Order: sequence, then C-alpha cells, then structure tokens
Amino acid sequence: MPRVAHFEIHADDPERAVTFYSELFGWTFTRRPGPLEYWRIDTGDGSAEPGIDGGLMKRRGDLAGDGVGAYVCTIAVSNLKDTLLRIQELGGKVVVPTMPVPQLGWMAYARDPEGNQFGVLMPDAEAGAVPGQD
Repeated sequence: MPRVAHFEIHADDPERAVTFYSELFGWTFTRRPGPLEYWRIDTGDGSAEPGIDGGLMKRRGDLAGDGVGAYVCTIAVSNLKDTLLRIQELGGKVVVPTMPVPQLGWMAYARDPEGNQFGVLMPDAEAGAVPGQD
C-alpha cells in the first residue's frame, strides 16, 4: 500500500518559514544547490522514532489563485499547551483550538507565518474518554 514518503512546505518567504519551524520543532534545514530555492528538512535524529523528512520551497503562484495548496501535516508534540504558545510567539496563529481525538490524543490546528495550516497532536490514549464506556 502506498505511504507518504515526503512532505513539502511552500512559502512566500522561505527564510521566515525556516526560522519558524526550526525554532518551533528543532528541525534542521539544508539549502540545496541550484536555481530553485529549496531546503531539505530533517525532522529527526536518525533514531527509530517514526516520521518522515521533507522539503521547503519558495511558493509559486499565490494561495488564492494558482499557487500550490497543501496537505495538512500533523506533528506529534509532548506538550500541546506549550507548543501552541510557542507557535504564537513565533508569529503563527492557532486556527482550531485544542480538541480531544478519542483514544488518540489532544489536537489543534495552526497556521505558520506563511499561511500554511498544520496540525499538532499530543498523544494521550485517554483523550475524550467517556467515563463508564469502553
């Protein structure tokens, strides 16, 4: 079965996006050589923790017209409250407040300073549990 192998973030101001995501999640960005403004994103440290790496590139077109839309990627975090505060400190915006995803965790959606939406999820198997129900 096909699986997601890579993700891309499109940005009007790539340097601003690099700063936002590296400061928020600690991701490492490496500018690729060539005429295309493209950065490789390393989201992990090579450990066995699941996840994928991606890329960041200068947006072509605009979001309202012929620009590239995107899938919403969700990032696992250890402290959702702190992450949402940090998103706002870095110029992002929370667009859907924290909500339970039953038996999975607590989730919210945000936008980065480039207007891209992403999810953040704090795993918690008891999130949204109704007392007395299995």
